[in-house]
Amino acid sequence: MPEARRLSYIESVNAAIGQCLATDPSAIVFGEDVAKPGGVFGATKGLATQFPGRVFDTPISEAAILGSAVGAAMLGLKPIVEIMWVDFSLVALDQIVNQAANVRYVFNGTLTAPITIRTQQGALPGSCAQHSQSLEAIFAHIPGLRVCLPSTPQDAYDLLVAAAAAADPVVVIEHRKLYFGPKDDVTLSDVPQPLGGARVRRHGSSCTAVTWGAITNDVIAAAELLVVDGFEIEVIDARWLAPFDWDMVGASVARTGRCLVVHEANVTGGFGAEVAAGVSERCFHSLDAPVRRLGAPDLRMPAAPTLQAAVVPTVARIVEQLRQSCQE
Repeated sequence: MPEARRLSYIESVNAAIGQCLATDPSAIVFGEDVAKPGGVFGATKGLATQFPGRVFDTPISEAAILGSAVGAAMLGLKPIVEIMWVDFSLVALDQIVNQAANVRYVFNGTLTAPITIRTQQGALPGSCAQHSQSLEAIFAHIPGLRVCLPSTPQDAYDLLVAAAAAADPVVVIEHRKLYFGPKDDVTLSDVPQPLGGARVRRHGSSCTAVTWGAITNDVIAAAELLVVDGFEIEVIDARWLAPFDWDMVGASVARTGRCLVVHEANVTGGFGAEVAAGVSERCFHSLDAPVRRLGAPDLRMPAAPTLQAAVVPTVARIVEQLRQSCQE
């Protein structure tokens, strides 16, 4: 029977990596400061001692980390690599987009690249323009890549275990805002879940709010505030952007007739545009109002906390957009 423990988000990540190393002898973990320091946020704390030789540090070179991961994966290993900030992954886009994502295709399935790329993104007070971007749309755009954004301690565990068992490269995007949040009961199963599948975090009939990542908690909080106005918001945590759960989202919007997509990334070219287009195509005859999008405006992320609060969607702005969708 699977063990259950009360863990924070970052402890769930650590438990998931440990589970992968314990159950799969081909799994290895490497990246900048992941071994002796245990990761800049503690995600790999203690694992280098527990699994000697299979958790090791690398030079400060994202291109080298991802390039070596591709080679190791093609030779039968299961690399779990860490890129400290998603912003730094841009240094290794060739290795991710041109190499890892293409291995299965160009080798006609005779070789695969089962790489798990762990990273984190998003804005926190004091973060700057080079450490606070939300880039999930870039990776979700690439055929051959799988992309997920866990928002709870349980998903931080489950989605990482699923990613490590996949035959294709998976980008797991965490958010450091969640790392040291409240603990929750987490079931530590060693059976990987299938890739994909959204979750309904709150049931409702007035409007469907589709979201992912850390901002999911703000959307749920906004939905609770609207109960006094008589609006019941259904909150769907997409979790996986690739593959995306169109069945769940479409069924929800068909019932509510309204949809708001919320993400921390800036609006133009954000994955919310893809969701809005997909909902409009699939649910055109069920919609009672236009599909709305809420994200950050198209500007560089300021470091000052007061300026960040004016940029990143807040609970108050989510409430405003949901109310307008419900009243249209």
